Amino acid sequence: MYNLTLNSSQVCDTSASYCKPGVVLPVWNPQENVSIGDTIARACVYVLALAYMFLGVSIIADRFMAAIEVITSQEREIKVTDSEGNKQTVMVRYWNETVSNLTLMALGSSAPEILLSIIEIFGNKFEAGDLGPNTIVGSAAFNLFVIIGYCISVVPNGEIRRIKHLRVFFVTATWSIFAYIWLYIIIAVISPNYVDVWEATLTFLFFPITVLTAYIVDKKIFIGSFLQRRIKSTKVVRDEEAQNAEPLKVVENMEAVDAANPDIKNFEEHRKEYINILKEMRQKHPDIGVDELQKLAEVEILKRGPKSRAYYRIQATRKLIGGTSNVRKKLEVKDRLANSKSKSNLESLIDNEANTVTSVFFEPAHYTCFESVGSIELYVTRQGGDLNNTILVDYKTENGSAEANSDYEYTEGTLIFYPNETRKHFVVKIIDDDVYEEDEHFYVRLSNARYQENELVDTDTLSVTNPDLATVMILDDDHGGVFMFTEAKMEIIENVGVLRVKVIRTSGARGKVKVPYKTMDGSAVGGRDFEKKNDVLTFYNNEVEKYIEIDIVDDEDYQKNENFFIKLSDPIPEMEEASHNEAGRPRLGDQNKIEIQIKESKVIKGIVDKLLIKSNAAVLVGTSSWREQFIEAFQVNADDDADDDDDDANGNEEDNDGEKSDENQADKEESEPKKPSLSDYLIHFVSLFWKVLFAFVPPTEIWGGWACFVVSIIIIGILTAVIGDLASHFGCTVGLKDSVTAISFVALGTSLPDTFASKVAAIQDRYADSSVGNVTGSNAVNVFLGIGLAWMCASIYHYFNGTRFVVIPGSLAFSVTMFCSFAFIAISIMMFRRSKFIGGELGGPASWRYFSSFVFICLWLAYVILSSLDSYCVFDFFKF
Repeated sequence: MYNLTLNSSQVCDTSASYCKPGVVLPVWNPQENVSIGDTIARACVYVLALAYMFLGVSIIADRFMAAIEVITSQEREIKVTDSEGNKQTVMVRYWNETVSNLTLMALGSSAPEILLSIIEIFGNKFEAGDLGPNTIVGSAAFNLFVIIGYCISVVPNGEIRRIKHLRVFFVTATWSIFAYIWLYIIIAVISPNYVDVWEATLTFLFFPITVLTAYIVDKKIFIGSFLQRRIKSTKVVRDEEAQNAEPLKVVENMEAVDAANPDIKNFEEHRKEYINILKEMRQKHPDIGVDELQKLAEVEILKRGPKSRAYYRIQATRKLIGGTSNVRKKLEVKDRLANSKSKSNLESLIDNEANTVTSVFFEPAHYTCFESVGSIELYVTRQGGDLNNTILVDYKTENGSAEANSDYEYTEGTLIFYPNETRKHFVVKIIDDDVYEEDEHFYVRLSNARYQENELVDTDTLSVTNPDLATVMILDDDHGGVFMFTEAKMEIIENVGVLRVKVIRTSGARGKVKVPYKTMDGSAVGGRDFEKKNDVLTFYNNEVEKYIEIDIVDDEDYQKNENFFIKLSDPIPEMEEASHNEAGRPRLGDQNKIEIQIKESKVIKGIVDKLLIKSNAAVLVGTSSWREQFIEAFQVNADDDADDDDDDANGNEEDNDGEKSDENQADKEESEPKKPSLSDYLIHFVSLFWKVLFAFVPPTEIWGGWACFVVSIIIIGILTAVIGDLASHFGCTVGLKDSVTAISFVALGTSLPDTFASKVAAIQDRYADSSVGNVTGSNAVNVFLGIGLAWMCASIYHYFNGTRFVVIPGSLAFSVTMFCSFAFIAISIMMFRRSKFIGGELGGPASWRYFSSFVFICLWLAYVILSSLDSYCVFDFFKF
């Protein structure tokens, strides 16, 4: 039998409770007969301490959110087959965006509120308190009314922001309102004044159910076929994203890709956008190199690309405490640390390899001469190992199509490399005759490398390495020659600039000969894809090769496969050479036409592929070492708002003058970094203690971010316990009830970083999801996880102790009722703003944006005032 100790005739208490020891902090004694001056002094101390603790929570939440960003940004490779049957590798994230937003992201942004509710239950020995639940409700009201109202007005003039994933927003908005309705039902309707185990457990289970339903809607599970049938019958746009999408070039057969896997569609769209950004960067900076182009593109992609809620939260916090939020600066630091590490490792490997083995080889390995040259020199190189030794190496000639003592003299011998000698040569004689013959070749081989002392052979420290065989080509110079290409097909990349095609002259090189040539269109068209030519190559006496040069147009396509042809015509000898016998006249060889295949630039393709891997916002917020964290902790950085504004201008400016101005401004900023102001130094020194302390938190690269995640949430829990004690002691000191302190001061302090994060997201992001959409999801998660988990633990504890968990509705029930009522109004206004009349949830015409913001702020003020009045028994709605 339960022990029921609740007095059903309990009346509303208008007085604040006496201060009592907190979970961490003791009571500031004495409590009685305290003068007004002492009370004011204590209140000021508590306010300053609360502000400093809120600052600490914001900074450690920066680390926490960075860990979440790294965890949810993990990617994997999957193999897909396109419509042409070609296999390609694409990168997709392990975490679904909707799932990560409603789980780790929501936990990260609302960790203080959630942990405060849980810690209060355990600190009160599993008895209900007013601070935790009212903080969650007050924070939800602040998020929905103040943050969204503020974001409506901060969007740049003339712009709007629409929610991209509208279906998911509807689901999370429904759950967020239901969460507070359900909270009222279990404390005031089903079992007034009590929360049973099944009620608390069901409240907690609504959390995974919320995530599951949002995931189902996002992936269109179960409803996909219904939507497709509806689309076919009504010919409407399949989803709301199409209404918001900017005009990007869509990959061919994207519908088929989307049907197979939406993640692959996103990957392809990102790749296409990256290609467009590369082209844009190349147009703005035509003279920069490939490496600089990649850096500029990476910076631009990270600026324009979609960002998570965690990214905006971290950027807002870093701006607040004087940390760097500049994309270019952050990438430079990352590259500098990575390059120094990789360079040292590479140099050590090269040094170790170079100092162990001595290699002997031909350099060069191919030689060409006329048969009238008399003799030819061949060169051998020694490299690596101990150069103080004297070594020997044998060489000898071998027949190819040329025969020893008929076309050349057979030669063999031994080369001696004395100490510190690295290059030697020997001579082979060439035999000249007047007989017409084809070009011929022979070989020379190196062998038996050994030390001079005792003729010692040690293959571990001395060896003949490739190329150990040299080829000598003997050209006949008695006749006009045969002209041809060296190959039937040649593949080039489109950014080659100038194509150089070799035409060779074999079987003779006498006299001056002109060889006409012309280009022929294939799938590539002359004048569009390459320079159209109809010209002549001139070979002078004893010239054996010439090059045809053709300009290639670089379209910077990611995938390209086009071709054209070059054809040689009959050679034309000079008049005095034409009198030679017919056998000696110049002629075309069999290979007189070549196909040129233009492929996409491997450089551009490589850059795009690298960007697809590197253009992850996690590289901007994560840390790779404790050293990097301590460097960041002691650095003072200027506010980067100006840089962000310029970035936005660069991304949206249309006219040429504006672009030039932006480029000049960017160059100016790059050459003259902005210096920190006095306020930057002030906030840095105020927050230095927290920065240095939290630099001991494990970097996000350890265990894929999980080590940082666990340590950060433990620290947040400790700081939250202190905040709860400070807030409660402040309230009882100045005569405020915990419920009023919770919905005002504590909710404001815990939600302020989210306000700045939403502001940054509203200004920089193309959509409203990061600034608005996540508010509703976080509000639902706060109730189901923060209150549900805490009350589930408390109700189970009371169940096993033969009692019931008591929760007096009182001000909490009224606060929930007011929030739900005003939330309906707020969401209705947002849906009205989405109509064609305004165009989006955020921004729009100045009159509508300021009026909407005013209404939202008034809703929050009304909620705080009415809830506070109810706490002091001004209303009689919820007396139990």
